[in-house]
Amino acid sequence: MAYDVTGRLHEIFDEQQVSEKFRKREFVLEVQDGQYPEHIKFQMVQDKTSLIDPFKMGDEVKVTFNLRGRGFNKNGQMLYFTNLEAWKIEPASGGNGGGSFGGGQQQAVPRPAAQNQNPTLRAQPSAAPIASDDDNDLPF
Repeated sequence: MAYDVTGRLHEIFDEQQVSEKFRKREFVLEVQDGQYPEHIKFQMVQDKTSLIDPFKMGDEVKVTFNLRGRGFNKNGQMLYFTNLEAWKIEPASGGNGGGSFGGGQQQAVPRPAAQNQNPTLRAQPSAAPIASDDDNDLPF
């Protein structure tokens, strides 16, 4: 499933050669969601690591990504991790500016990447809403 989100590039990391056959590069996108900005880390892998080269910190971009999760057994205990794997980065189109998850409620709908609609994150309509922290003044 493909998702997209628009925001400002906050940090861009160098490429890492993790193993002989695997390389990755990470970056952080600042997305406005309510009173406090969210800093969301994405990764690009293999031949996608150069996608961010045309951009610099502070640029408004639209990132299309897949949600990836894996589990592994470490010393008899199952551990899980989740990655946001970016596979397309483009300049943000006007209109929404600042980027958001679509207002205060963080629901979204995966959509085919070929569609170019409102640059907010979308999730399945049947997904339950995520609990809102609107009543919480803490920035985390």
